[in-house]
Amino acid sequence: MVVGMELMWLVDLARARLKRVKSRFLSAPAVVTHLLSLALLLCIPYAYFVEPYWPEVKRVDITTEKLRKTTLTIVQISDLHCDLRARNERKLAGLINPLKPDLVVFTGDALNDPAALPLFQETLKGLHAGVAKLAVRGNFDEWYWKDIPLFSGTGFTELGPKPTAFSKDGETFYVSGVEFSKTYDRRALQKGVPADSYSVFLFHSPDLAEDFIGRKPDLYLAGHTHGGQIALPFYGAVITLARHGKKYEGGRYDLDGMTLYVNRGLGLEGGSAPRVRFLARPEITVFKIHPR
Repeated sequence: MVVGMELMWLVDLARARLKRVKSRFLSAPAVVTHLLSLALLLCIPYAYFVEPYWPEVKRVDITTEKLRKTTLTIVQISDLHCDLRARNERKLAGLINPLKPDLVVFTGDALNDPAALPLFQETLKGLHAGVAKLAVRGNFDEWYWKDIPLFSGTGFTELGPKPTAFSKDGETFYVSGVEFSKTYDRRALQKGVPADSYSVFLFHSPDLAEDFIGRKPDLYLAGHTHGGQIALPFYGAVITLARHGKKYEGGRYDLDGMTLYVNRGLGLEGGSAPRVRFLARPEITVFKIHPR
């Protein structure tokens, strides 16, 4: 719309000069259009060359009665979408390892190009965690790279629907996760987790947020939406490609005792999607889970 209006004013200027009459090119409406066009022109190189390479380390504090004497530090990364050319991959170890996380979790979408597998694996291998490094597969991983051993040699363990017990300072907590494409018994996703134990669930998208029957996880970590990858002021994500649309487009949501967090991811959608980010910076999320 702005581009069309700017073209209209340029046509008006050219016509006025040909006819040697006064142009409206510097009228108040035209000047507003010029300023908007200039802003748009400046946004394009920013969206291509700046924001996709500018990761934000987002910190989230959570208190719970289910931990009594220890604090868990969980770092979530998501949607690396590795291409042959590195974007943020080589920054991750320097940003994450000094945080001394207990868990590093990856919530899916590893590659845009199978030839980028060495970059992905090298990146994950360089991340350190005191307790475990855990992962689930996203839609790209399931649709296109199902037969590729994505996590081989990285130290990451692919999770299954059965919750796995971990401990720190003598306290036990549970983590489970499922890959993107399969369907599961919603009653069984938290089966075996004691009611008084803290539980973390990993799934690539926020699609399952309203599907738990009975026991819910305390913390559900997802990605997939990229925060829209392109967002607008006062509106947010332009598109999410998620089941609930913009309802869970990015950030923290408290859902009747369960905390859902949707990470904006670190990479860019593959295929024919525009390789830009605007008002949706790449994200590393650090969760500090404290006793209440």
